[in-house]
Amino acid sequence: MTAPDRPGETSPASGASEAEEIIHRELTAFARRARSSAGRMHPELSLVSYTLLGHLEERDGCRATDLAAHYALDKSTVSRQVAALERTGLVERRPDPDDARVQVLHLTEAGRRILAQVTESRRTAFRERLADWPEEDLVRFARYLARYNAWPAPHRRPGPDA
Repeated sequence: MTAPDRPGETSPASGASEAEEIIHRELTAFARRARSSAGRMHPELSLVSYTLLGHLEERDGCRATDLAAHYALDKSTVSRQVAALERTGLVERRPDPDDARVQVLHLTEAGRRILAQVTESRRTAFRERLADWPEEDLVRFARYLARYNAWPAPHRRPGPDA
């Protein structure tokens, strides 16, 4: 750790450490706010359900095991979430055209409608929240978030030789 150049100034190492703490605190607040707002956007749709539906739409369907692997979740956790989405008529299982033994999850029309409603509500909320931000800040923030989220999850992290 290097010493600060002037009294009252933090060293670069402590500045980075403080920034990391602020980032952690703010991302935690963001996650809490997202979970809280999900219930207000649509009473049937939790943040997890919204996320799973969005992934199914983006992929045009996938297996439950693929969802578990993508989100680094236990298969039983995904199974419970999928069962709830099936009970509410938002998701259905169809045989894989390449292997009839495999079931692929797809959005139903009701699932597509609800996902579209919630997505539009979220976009509106983001637009309102970011309305006063200069374009260059928005572009920079988007780039930073994409960079942060591009980091591999612990189970996918490349080894030392990669």
